[in-house]
Amino acid sequence: MGKINGCLKCVFIFFNVLFTIVGCLLIYAAVKASALTFQMSAFGGPGVGWIWVIAIGIFGISSLGIFAACSEKDLFLKIFAGFMVVGMIIMLIFGTVVAVFRNTMKENYVNASKEFADPIMKNEDSRNMLSSVQEFWQCCGVVSADDWGTAIPPSCECKDTNGPFGKPECKSKPAGSTGPTQIYSTPCSDTIFYYIDIAFKITLGILFGFAITALLGLLISFLMIHQVKRHDSIGGPSISMKGY
Repeated sequence: MGKINGCLKCVFIFFNVLFTIVGCLLIYAAVKASALTFQMSAFGGPGVGWIWVIAIGIFGISSLGIFAACSEKDLFLKIFAGFMVVGMIIMLIFGTVVAVFRNTMKENYVNASKEFADPIMKNEDSRNMLSSVQEFWQCCGVVSADDWGTAIPPSCECKDTNGPFGKPECKSKPAGSTGPTQIYSTPCSDTIFYYIDIAFKITLGILFGFAITALLGLLISFLMIHQVKRHDSIGGPSISMKGY
């Protein structure tokens, strides 16, 4: 029998093993996301540095938690509890910043869209990428079809087929322009913002979820530290499964 309640120790190790696996998956996701960073940079895609920080942090701290529980040393449990405090504060700060930034971006969306479109339309690689996006997402232009000037590309042609959002809405091409007669009425900025907003919501859920998890980990750590100190101070028998 050890110093810590057997059930509590098993539950603690189990959840730390789960988060170690989550950390590994996030590291894999960060590697994949890094490969797409250059391609999405033209569309203002967020960097992946924060994914690396969170992934490595989760993996390292979870591994420390497993070692602390197995060793039953109050020093390592205190270090783990300290990381839980720091992690909880960081997650709450990041969550608040992301929430504020999301609301600010929604308020400035209309004005920002035009500024967002200019650098894309001036770069040939970005224009080619936008053309591919248009064909897949059934949209035309960043802010509107006018972004293409007088030469509307074939990817803007409105086809009577269901897309990711169902059957697309069509409209006539701008007067004086060349290209398809019927084009998609939805600008791509709406689609891009829709998915960016989903990413923000998922990020908020993850950050605040980790904050709550860190709080629970902190409380369990304190309980385990108390059990270890209690055992060491009285020099008595180990805590059994029913001891706490």
